[in-house]
Amino acid sequence: MDQEKLAELVGIILGDGSINIYKNHKRLKITSHSEDIEYAAYISSLFIELFNVKPIVKFRKKENTLDIFVFKREIIYYFLNLGMKKSPKPNRAIIPEKFLEKKLSKFILRGLFDTDGSVVITNNNGTTYPRLEIKISESPMQKQVIKLIKEYGFRFGVYNVNDHTVRIQMNGKEQLKKWTKEIGFSNQKHIKKIRNSGSQI
Repeated sequence: MDQEKLAELVGIILGDGSINIYKNHKRLKITSHSEDIEYAAYISSLFIELFNVKPIVKFRKKENTLDIFVFKREIIYYFLNLGMKKSPKPNRAIIPEKFLEKKLSKFILRGLFDTDGSVVITNNNGTTYPRLEIKISESPMQKQVIKLIKEYGFRFGVYNVNDHTVRIQMNGKEQLKKWTKEIGFSNQKHIKKIRNSGSQI
């Protein structure tokens, strides 16, 4: 199994995913904006390549949302056995230890940011100024992500959104270039936004 793609999928699930164990069924769900059809297809391709299963994609009418479902028991327990936690994520979400290694952690960060992060473009007196930011609820993952970003040498700030959530923010073109080179994006939404702003990546 391709461990880099697995790490990226773990990051995606940690970002916009959930693992639920109900009495009558079990499910893994990843939620995205309904316009992110291209990225939903990419996520589906990861499941197909890694597990030989095609997820079910459903659109929520009037909510501008799509859900990617996997109901196969073996896959759900595979992720739990890796060390991932059942929902809810606050106070519980954690990056499994094996993916904290340098060769895999970049893919965790990529998947996490592609789903839960945002590229913000501002205009300061005619100068384009990008920033990358992601909000993470209080959980073991919160400290892990801060540590990983620090290990990669990014300049960033951590700001309290409320008592339980922080916003991690990386400002400026140099940090954007560094992220693009060292972590990268798989979600075309972010790439298109950066290019449309005139920023170079």
